[in-house]
Amino acid sequence: MQLKALLLPLLQGLALTSAQDSQQPLNGAAANDSLLWGPYRPNLYFGVRPRIPKSLLTGLMWANVDDFKNAQENFRFTCEQHAGMAGYGWEEYDTKKGGRQVIHDAGNKIDLTIDFVKIPGGSNGGSWAARISGTLRDDAPPNLVTTLLFYAGMEGIGELGFAHEPQEHGISGPVTIHGSTADLGDFDIEIVDGPNNKLPYKVHPSWDEKPLDVTLAQSFMAPPDQVWRGKEIAFSGFKQTIDKLMEKYGQENMAPPWQAFTIKNNILGGNVHMIQKVFVGNFQFDVLFKSASGPAVTSQALDGAIESTSKSFKSRYSDVFKPAKPFDEDDHRACAESMLSNLAGGIGYFYGDSLVDRSYASEYDEEDEGFWEAAAEARTRNEPTTDPATELFTSVPSRPFFPRGFLWDEGFHLIPIVDWDADLALTIVESWFNLMDDDGWIAREQILGPEARSKVPAEFQVQYPHYANPTTLFLIVEALATKLGSKDLSSSEKANIKSRLIKLYPLLQKHYQWYRRTQAGDIKSYDREAFSTKEGYRWRGRTPRHILPSGLDDYPRAQPPHPGELHLDLISWIGLMSRSLSTISNLLDAKDDVQTYTKHLTAISRNLDDLHWSSQHKAYCDATIDDYEEHQLVCHKGYISLFPFIIDLLPHNHKNIPAILDLIADPDQLWSPYGIRSLSKQDELYGTDENYWRSPIWMNMNYLIVKALHTLATDTTSATAAPKKTREQARKLYSDLRKNLVNNVVKQWKDTGFAWEQYNPDTGLGQRTQHFTGWTSLVVVIMSMEDLPAGGKVHEEL
Repeated sequence: MQLKALLLPLLQGLALTSAQDSQQPLNGAAANDSLLWGPYRPNLYFGVRPRIPKSLLTGLMWANVDDFKNAQENFRFTCEQHAGMAGYGWEEYDTKKGGRQVIHDAGNKIDLTIDFVKIPGGSNGGSWAARISGTLRDDAPPNLVTTLLFYAGMEGIGELGFAHEPQEHGISGPVTIHGSTADLGDFDIEIVDGPNNKLPYKVHPSWDEKPLDVTLAQSFMAPPDQVWRGKEIAFSGFKQTIDKLMEKYGQENMAPPWQAFTIKNNILGGNVHMIQKVFVGNFQFDVLFKSASGPAVTSQALDGAIESTSKSFKSRYSDVFKPAKPFDEDDHRACAESMLSNLAGGIGYFYGDSLVDRSYASEYDEEDEGFWEAAAEARTRNEPTTDPATELFTSVPSRPFFPRGFLWDEGFHLIPIVDWDADLALTIVESWFNLMDDDGWIAREQILGPEARSKVPAEFQVQYPHYANPTTLFLIVEALATKLGSKDLSSSEKANIKSRLIKLYPLLQKHYQWYRRTQAGDIKSYDREAFSTKEGYRWRGRTPRHILPSGLDDYPRAQPPHPGELHLDLISWIGLMSRSLSTISNLLDAKDDVQTYTKHLTAISRNLDDLHWSSQHKAYCDATIDDYEEHQLVCHKGYISLFPFIIDLLPHNHKNIPAILDLIADPDQLWSPYGIRSLSKQDELYGTDENYWRSPIWMNMNYLIVKALHTLATDTTSATAAPKKTREQARKLYSDLRKNLVNNVVKQWKDTGFAWEQYNPDTGLGQRTQHFTGWTSLVVVIMSMEDLPAGGKVHEEL
């Protein structure tokens, strides 16, 4: 039958079993109770779990079940792109308190509002509650039928089961799942209906066997490593119902879809427990997680808790980001609050093993000409190993498309977060550095466990210990160090930051040394004149089309690749690390380290000019080796050219800065009405091939440009302050660019309901990945930056 055939792809690979889970969960993962619970399964529209390995998982599913086709195609669970959503995400969210998510589900003709609230107290991380409300969209019929399933599963050792006696037709009134683990203690999960829900009416004889005026409940036994697959487990339950209905009534007298797509009533044990509701029209129900050691949680108290959480968020947002002209309009504020909330609401807790090629093949040193071909052959020959399970607490770039940790993205993610909650930012930074191996390497993509791998094509799952990534976490290290001089922090907050930076310091040093060792470039072997014979660097993992480890995947580089290349962006990132370590070693009064890192930074600054400045092109450029074995500059003007400036490695009175400002300002090269292009319009490769980093506007790089312009424009007193003419030009560029960026992102957010991965330089339209609330959320910080009236316009505003 066609209906049964529709279910089969979902069930493939899912083997429900009766075997008991024998894996012991790890202890001590929840050191900070305020961060224990959260919607830490960001790949789901709503999935709450604790920061504890192999523990409790929960998730929410729903669909309009007016017809079989829609029920199959629009059954929501994991976040997906272009899946009939008119926008979704957190409108307000504080990681330590909770917030509100609104899901505009055009495909199912329903809008869901999910209010999530944390209730601290007790000895096991406190309790939490979620109120799920559904409101019909304007195009929905008044009798629209929506089915929803909430599920709870236990991945490891612990008790979990319905606190009810088996009932033939379902459970009347509130439904309770009882559980207990070593880390969480005893707890109950109670599902309570709202006061005005409408239930389906009888239209088929099968109603007598399974009436839909009660709560349906079913227990399943799944392998521990498949508990995360809630939708497949639910559909295995639906198949049992559909098979039974088909056998009894046949296709000609089949029950309606809201009757067919139901689980059966069977609560006799398992490690996955599902609760199903079927509503007509608008609806509401509460999910109450009650820790036995924590405070009482009731639906009656939830109204006040939701209101209090909302007021707290809005007040704190105003205090931290201080909305001001010209970005103090309602649309600006709503967009900024949404961006910040989605960034924080997209924080996930990941635990699992990972695939790593630890063959350390000699081809991976990339020392010979044609190295990329030899490296590619070695990758096909070498079998990856499975690294032991680790945990990571991190925000993600995009919940539907990149729901995992990315090393270079994370530093940008933390720029708004460090202002919002420095303690949270530190916790995330520490989590990343705890992943470091003995050599000092951190994998650039963190694909931990089968749930994370389910969202990643097989060819991208294996990580390589010779691949680096931009060192953006050091931006946060610098920001935290700067906060030690802030008047806004208490002495205890500063002591907390300083003590934790001290603990991180050896890991930061090891990471730095790994970069200097594994990504070293070759200066001595070629005819190169430079201040230092050591400070030159080359990304490993290069192919003719890509340098994926650089983060600027398809940005044009030298052709063909050569082992004598030197990459401008990489030496700039190493310079950032040197400066950050110099700052921290100074805080620690480690005088020898201060001297070492200052010496490195000086040499890097000198080599930027000696190895990478082109007087012909008036730009900083990558370098390679020509046919005569001599140093040659390869200039593709764009983001790469700006790195020494945007990482703030040049004194403000440097002779090359005016040329950099002219490049930024030129509408025939980088300037657009919507932001700074990734590549010059005059470059022969502009907009070609994949066109990923070959024209589009990226918010992370534009943030660095805006910040650098502001720093240059406002430095009037230092010994290296720029001349007045340069400062005025920077001031105008800063003012216009800031407005263009903000206004376009807000407009696209209003028009589409989403933040986007990148923006079109000709139209401003958002493109590529939708719901990209990772570094695009930097617009929040750009809005909050100082307004510097330009004193005249040098460009058209958006």
